[in-house]
Amino acid sequence: MQCFSFLKTMMFLFNLIIFLCGAALLAVGIWVSVDGPSFLKILGPLSSTAMQFVNVGYFLIAAGAVLLTLGFLGCYGAYSENKCALMMFFSILLLIFIAEVAAAVVALVYTTMAENFLTLAVVPAIKKDYGQQKDFSELWNITMEGLKCCGFNNYTDFEGSPFYLQKNVFPPYCCNRTTDGGSCTKEKAENDAVQGCFHQLLYEIRTHAVTVGGVAAGIAGLELAAMIVSLYLYCNLK
Repeated sequence: MQCFSFLKTMMFLFNLIIFLCGAALLAVGIWVSVDGPSFLKILGPLSSTAMQFVNVGYFLIAAGAVLLTLGFLGCYGAYSENKCALMMFFSILLLIFIAEVAAAVVALVYTTMAENFLTLAVVPAIKKDYGQQKDFSELWNITMEGLKCCGFNNYTDFEGSPFYLQKNVFPPYCCNRTTDGGSCTKEKAENDAVQGCFHQLLYEIRTHAVTVGGVAAGIAGLELAAMIVSLYLYCNLK
């Protein structure tokens, strides 16, 4: 009985934290969707990399809504000893866990496929909007400066873009030797061969693979523990 009461309390507190985190993510997601530029000014380069590949505002709203729902179901199920809420909590968490495992397998096995898919989506956007849409251009500039990279694949991504058509040069991040104040011409970009941001991002992830793996394992462990506790409470409720 003491074990049951302890796990019930821990379940409530753990899900209360999840609920609050979900509310915070939901609020930030709405803020980013409504006023993205001001959000970027506060976080700077910390938020720029991911925003090139996903719509962070909608992602945060979705993640916040899921965490908010999970936190509510966990707190309500533990506090009121409601078996239906506990089973819903367990089911949603199990689906999330399966999706995460599937995404990890796909990321590890189908990296090339993911690169091709992103290339089809990102490169046309660069050719269409870089140098024309201010927010889009600033995001890429921050990303390229932070990661020391050029475009998605390389400098050729900018050929045909409004920036290149107007100035007939590439962004300065596509050349290593622009300290003399010279422009980043096609010849310099070819000679310097600055790495694309996708490959640079993969390199950064692989460099910090132990940290990334540790965080992923920690999250997976918490999810498994939460599922086990919710199932234990469910099975021991009258």
